[in-house]
Amino acid sequence: MNYSEPQELSKIASLINAEVVGDATMKVKGQNEIHVVEEGDIVFVDHPKYYDTALKSAATVVLINKKVDCPEGKALLVVDDPFSAFNKLTKHFNPFIASSSTIDENAVIGEDTVIQPNVFIGPKVKIGKNCIIHPGVSIVGHATIGDNVIIHANVVIGSEAFYYKKRESGFDKLLTGGSVVIEDDVEIGGGSTVDRGVTGPTTIGLDTKIDNLCHIGHDTIIGKHCLIAAHTGVGGCSVIEDDVTIWGRVGVKSGVTIGAKAEILACSCVSKSLEGGKTYFGLVAQEKSDAWREMVAVRRLARQK
Repeated sequence: MNYSEPQELSKIASLINAEVVGDATMKVKGQNEIHVVEEGDIVFVDHPKYYDTALKSAATVVLINKKVDCPEGKALLVVDDPFSAFNKLTKHFNPFIASSSTIDENAVIGEDTVIQPNVFIGPKVKIGKNCIIHPGVSIVGHATIGDNVIIHANVVIGSEAFYYKKRESGFDKLLTGGSVVIEDDVEIGGGSTVDRGVTGPTTIGLDTKIDNLCHIGHDTIIGKHCLIAAHTGVGGCSVIEDDVTIWGRVGVKSGVTIGAKAEILACSCVSKSLEGGKTYFGLVAQEKSDAWREMVAVRRLARQK
């Protein structure tokens, strides 16, 4: 999530009552989670297990809950609760914008694009040429949609990320400040949802087709020419590479990668990253030949009793 203009670190510190370790005059261009962080960004970390990863990341500023040695060329923002401080910065630089009309007056809608009745289009939305947006679609905001895209009825694009920190008092939500990018020639089936990224984009690549009642979690990147059948759920921060086929009712755990040209058969559960170019099947997805051999072995054992 980039700020509208670079901010001096001292100003950031004052917003969240943080102690600065390093050059307080350095410029900050934005804030991001660790998996998408870039030079000039703030990243937050609140557990010693991940201190080293954050300090060695591309981030220029580390929002942290303990004063530690600061790497050369970087700075620290030290606060008691980095999670809440990160939320405060999101709210300040990317606040919720309440809509006053069904289609935001600043929405950009390309030539020959059809917007059916009862469609909601929120702030910061750009839609390309020759698209069809069917009735009941909600493009909540912060979305860029390419040319020749078809979005079927009752789809939600840009819902907030499902990201919570458990505390003694309950769950604390990490505020959503990212976006959705849908590239050219994508089709999304009725009733599906695509969450915004927490700080970066959730991306659906060129010519990918998504069936009805699918869920794409925050910060997920889906490549080109993928086929995803109905009732599939993809957890946040996953990567589905090009030419992947996922059949119905598949569950994909957050943070995994499915390699290019993989095929996931129906009702499988992807709990770990999978190599491309193979076909997988099973409650815990594995190569189908292995899964089927195990099933046959179990049946033979049952018959022996």
